Formats: sequence, C-alpha cells, structure tokens
Amino acid sequence: MPDLLIELFSEEIPARMQASARENLKKLVTDGLVEAGLTYEGAGAFSTPRRLVLTLTGLTGQSRPVREERKGPRTDAPAAALEGFLRSTGLTLEQLEKRADKKAEVYFAVIEKPGRQAAEIVAEVLERTIRNFPWPKSMRWGAGNLKWVRPLHSIICLLGDEGGAHVVPMTIDGIEAGNTTGGHRFMAPARFPVSSFDDYAAKLRRAYVMLDSAEREAHIWNDAQNQAFARGWELVPDAGLLTEVAGLVEWPVVLMGAIGAEFLHLPPEVLQTSMREHQKFFSVKNPKTGRIEGFVTVANRETADGGATILKGNLKVLSARLSDARFFWENDLRVAKAGMGEWEEGLQAVTFHNKLGSQSDRIARMDALVNDVAPFMPGLNIDAAKVAAKLAKLDLRSAMVGEFPELQGLMGMYYALEAGEPESVAAAAREHYQPLGPTDVTPKALVSVAVALADKLDLLSGFWVIGEKPTGSKDPFALRRAALGVSRLLIENGLRAPLLRLFSAAAQLHVNHGSAASWEGVPADLLAFFHDRLKVFLRDQGIRHDVIDACLAMPGNDDLTLLVKRAEALQAFLGTEDGTNLLQGFKRANNILSQAEAKDGVEYAFGAEVKFAETDEERALFAALDAGAAAIKPAMAAEDFAGAMAAMAKLRAPIDAFFTAVQINTDNQIVRRNRLNLLHSIRALVGQVADLTKVEG
Repeated sequence: MPDLLIELFSEEIPARMQASARENLKKLVTDGLVEAGLTYEGAGAFSTPRRLVLTLTGLTGQSRPVREERKGPRTDAPAAALEGFLRSTGLTLEQLEKRADKKAEVYFAVIEKPGRQAAEIVAEVLERTIRNFPWPKSMRWGAGNLKWVRPLHSIICLLGDEGGAHVVPMTIDGIEAGNTTGGHRFMAPARFPVSSFDDYAAKLRRAYVMLDSAEREAHIWNDAQNQAFARGWELVPDAGLLTEVAGLVEWPVVLMGAIGAEFLHLPPEVLQTSMREHQKFFSVKNPKTGRIEGFVTVANRETADGGATILKGNLKVLSARLSDARFFWENDLRVAKAGMGEWEEGLQAVTFHNKLGSQSDRIARMDALVNDVAPFMPGLNIDAAKVAAKLAKLDLRSAMVGEFPELQGLMGMYYALEAGEPESVAAAAREHYQPLGPTDVTPKALVSVAVALADKLDLLSGFWVIGEKPTGSKDPFALRRAALGVSRLLIENGLRAPLLRLFSAAAQLHVNHGSAASWEGVPADLLAFFHDRLKVFLRDQGIRHDVIDACLAMPGNDDLTLLVKRAEALQAFLGTEDGTNLLQGFKRANNILSQAEAKDGVEYAFGAEVKFAETDEERALFAALDAGAAAIKPAMAAEDFAGAMAAMAKLRAPIDAFFTAVQINTDNQIVRRNRLNLLHSIRALVGQVADLTKVEG
C-alpha cells in the first residue's frame, strides 16, 4: 500500500494561520480521498513558515469498482421523464433494463464504474484543495489566477511504496508537481530531491528546518528556560507567544539579553506588553527582585558570532520602544498625581456610542448604579465604591493605554494608587472588567464587585434600550460575555439581587439620558437573555438542562443565586433512588390528573377530604401529604431546598402504595373526584419546590 507526501512550499505564511491551515489541508485531502473510494491507515500534518505538509500512510492503490442501480420512470411514462432520467444517468435507452415493479413495468439503470488509480484521485483532490483552500486572506500574483495566502512556489506530490516513489502528475497555474523542496532560506537555500516522508524530514533537518511546530515550541521553551536558569532568572510563561514565535522560524535560535537599568522601574506589565506586542520577546523575571529584568528573542538562523550582532540590534530597537513606554509612564504619573482631573474632562469628548453618550456619561450612570446594587451587598463601603466608579475608566485617556489598550484597568490601578486612593478603590479599576470569560477570575472584594456590576448592567441595559441586541453569532459589544459576568459576580459571591429591579433602574438611567422614550419590556427581555446564558454556563458545570428549566419555571427566578442553589439541590435529589421514583410517581399523578381535567373540562383543585378515602393506602397518602406540607413550607421559607427535597422523598413510598392499591377512575364519582383532588394535592405540594413537569424521564 503506497504512502503519500504532499508539500505546498510558499513565501512566509502568517504564524496565526498555520495551525488551522495544516488541519484544513489534512481534512480536505483525506475527506476527498475517502469520498472518492480510497482509504488510509494514518495521517500527519505539519507546518513551518514556508510550507504546509501532509503525509498519509497505508493509502490504497486504487478505488474499488462501484455498481449502482437506479430506479427510473415507468415504461409508459411521458417521453420528457425518460429523457431526464437518461441525462442523469449518462446512459442510452438501449442500456436500460425493464423490470416488473408492483403493478407496472419500470426502467432501471445499472451504472458500473471501474476502480480508479490512486494517483489520478490524488491529483484531482489536491488540485481542488489548493484552488478552494479556506485562507482567511489570500492573494494573487503574477499573471495567474491561483489565490494563496502568499505566492506558492512549488508542490511535492509523491506516492511511494516498496517499489519506489513517483511524482503524481499535476500542474496548477504553471506550477508542476515534483519531488524537490528547499531548505532554510538563509542557511541552506538549495533545492534537493526527496523520496519519502522519512527521507524528506531527515533532509530538511540537515537543511536547518524543524518540520514539527511542537518540536520547535519545545526547543524554544527548553533552551530559554536553561539560559534563564543559568542567570538565576525565571522565564515568564506565555503559551500564545510561544506558538506564534514557533510559527515565525524554521530553525529557532534562542538568545537572551538584559533590559537596561533605566527601564526597570516601569511596571512589569508594561515591560512585558511592550516586548511582546512590538518585538515578540519573552519576558524574564529576577525572582530575587520580582522585576522583569531580561528578555528572550528567537532568531531564525545561526550566526558566526553566536547571535551577538542580532542581539545588539534587538537591544537597540528594544531601548527605543521602552523609551517610549517610559515617556508615557512618566507623563501619565504627572496627571495621576494631580488627581486625574485632566483625564476626567477628556472623557467628555470620548464617545462611547452615538446613542448612549460619552464615556463621561457612562461613568455618571455607573456612579448612580452603585446606589442601586449597594442594598444587596452587605458590608459594602458605598463611598469607596462611588469613588471607584468615577475613577475606574479614567485611564482610557492615559498615554499608556492609548498605546497598549490591553492594559486598560491595570494602568488605572497604578494611577489610582499614585493619586493617593486606597487599595480597594485602585483594585476596582483593574477588576471591574472581570470576569472576561467563563474561565476568568471573578472579583471578590466588594468595592470591585459593585463597580463591575454597575459597569455591566449599564452596558447591557443601554444596548437593550436602543434595540441593539446580539443576533446569531454577531455580538460586537460582547453582551453575552457581560451577561455571564453579571451572573458569575452574583452567584460566586453569594449575592441575592433581584435582577428585574436592577434592570429597571439601569434602563431608566438611559431613558433619562435620552437614549429612548421608554424602557418598557427591557427588564423581562433582558432576564430571558440572562436565563439563556445561565443555562449554557450551568450545563458546562454539569447541571442538566431539564433541571434548570424546572427551576426557571419557579417564582423568584431573577435571583440567580437562589436559582442555582435550587437547581443544585434538585439535581442532587434526582440522582438518588428516592428522587427517581418520586419523579415517576409525580409524573403518573400529573398525567392522570391532566387527562381527567382535559376530558371533564374542570380543574380538580379543591381540597381532597380524607373521609372519602376507602383504603388504608389512601388514608396513608393523606397523612403523608399533611406531614410533607408541614415540613416543606418552613423549609422553602428558609430556602432549605435540600430539607424540602428530603421531605419530598418521604412521599415516595405512600404514592407508590396508593397507585398500587387504588383505581383513580372508579365508577363512584364522589370517590373519583376526591382522588383526583388528592392527585392535585401531590402536584401542588411538589410544585412548591420545582416544576417537575419540566424534568425528563
């Protein structure tokens, strides 16, 4: 069985596109081959800045013959129907077969397709893959029509087995497939032939190319760690940067340098961000001082001087970049120490949204919303929270955040401390953006939580008031993330806040601002949006969707902390034998009751009377329901859901015994009505805890 080697050799592919490109190459080619009738044993995809590579082992030499039968029109069908069938099959009338089919005679087409050689199929599939490759961005060059991410120079398409290897004949826009490739652009640019994947990989390594991106990442990380350790430093982990840098080099050479002493006073995040964003440098920390004091750069070649010239050039550029950062920092400190009034005035001219006013307007609304969330946050220092709300976004006008927007909030913390604000206020500037996603940390400090809630409530209510909600996959203002953020802030801090009231307060502020004439319908619609986001989040936490629905159907579902507490207790209860059996008994009772109410056109909601009970099991159920009501009501009042469900569990045996001993639809209409009312008592009592009609099973 032959093996297949494909290499698409081009100018440098952007690092951010390489991982998806190699996976797309693998999927498109293997799917195409399988669809055409070939099979394979294994596949591997690789990428470097200048090449995408696919290797397949155990490829079948040819596709199997195919015999297909198609049923056509009746033999007495109109001529147009017969002509259409002939066109679809590619056969003539003489090649069709007549067969009896029930009461008529119909035409059948027998289409036989012989097996095809693997080379022919590979050429077809690869050409289709190249011409339709899903690059995020692509380009044309020269006089051809081919589009690729960067100019494509050569193609290897090689089939090999025990008898040798041969090139699959194919030409795309003047590029003829062959068996040669090039090595490292600078260290071994000459082209050379290859005969198999093993031969290809070995020769590439001798030509200073590490084919496997995972190997390049490991080499960079290990070498950088060793060099840092030798100096008594520590490499700052950065998985994203590591992947990116591994996509920039074919032969990584790790070089380490020291940051100039004149820059060491800068905040570590400033140093790290500047080096990462501008020069793709890793940061190196001195554990004795806790400062970022060094950097790692990765060259794409070995040099006679051991990289000294490269390192010297990088240090020169780095010093210029850090000089800019130092200027921004020192200029911002001047404004911060003066109280940041300059930035506060500047935000009046910064539009947040053309329908929602300026950033200054937004700060005023956040300040007001702190008053609304404060009653639900016992222990909150409301004065500190209001100061924090006014300062949290002032760093948006700072020079540093203007250069590095990703530092917003963090720089606000530094500047607030320089302005003499307490740590709780400064921390809120950094933390009020959190959580930024389902795995991000959630603030715990009350001042930070209050400002974070105000920020997100203002954002959500504003866009709901002006009617700009997320649609499909489009969510340009990250409103889904904001809703999940509010939910996590409340749940993870155990806060009991009625969202409908907070939505109303936040929406009213936008109406007062003139964003809309009314906020009618906004709170209810926003709550439904929150419930949808919460369901996704809780499902990821392992809570069943039907359990969530059973709790959402209960009163007070705008108190998310209460809602989650109820859902967790219900899921735990349903996971027990008592819970499973009680659910079955409840569903049976509810089904019989619902059918009787639909048939009779009445609601059996009147109190059942024990005097009409005819059996001991019936009387035992009355007693159990009375005892259950006596236990469940105070448990629910105390929000002791586990206690309420423990009381519900005691209903299991009496309900089972009742259904075993009693016929509901008896001929005695008085007894029948009383038993149906008794079933209603079961539904009503259990319904105080959760709507079990929503639970599956």
